[in-house]
Amino acid sequence: MKVNILNKTKNELKIEVEGEGHTFCNILHKTLLKDSSVEFAGYEIPHPLTASPVIYVRTKSQRSPEKALINAAKKIGTNAEEFRRTFEEAWKKSVKS
Repeated sequence: MKVNILNKTKNELKIEVEGEGHTFCNILHKTLLKDSSVEFAGYEIPHPLTASPVIYVRTKSQRSPEKALINAAKKIGTNAEEFRRTFEEAWKKSVKS
């Protein structure tokens, strides 16, 4: 994954994420929208044959969009780890049965 900063202001950030698609961008988008300091979050994939989505984040407070993006990424990681543990426990129980 490679991240290119396309535009940055105090409360807005536009980045390109090479090598990703709808799966990653959708979960990031939805997680960002749960943050009360985020005014707008969205993404687009300009061309379906190139996996280089563009992600937009705009915050409405003193919080920077970079911090909102980092916080969202941490939450995604925490949720993924929780899912992994829960799945492994369920798998172990099903194998014993």
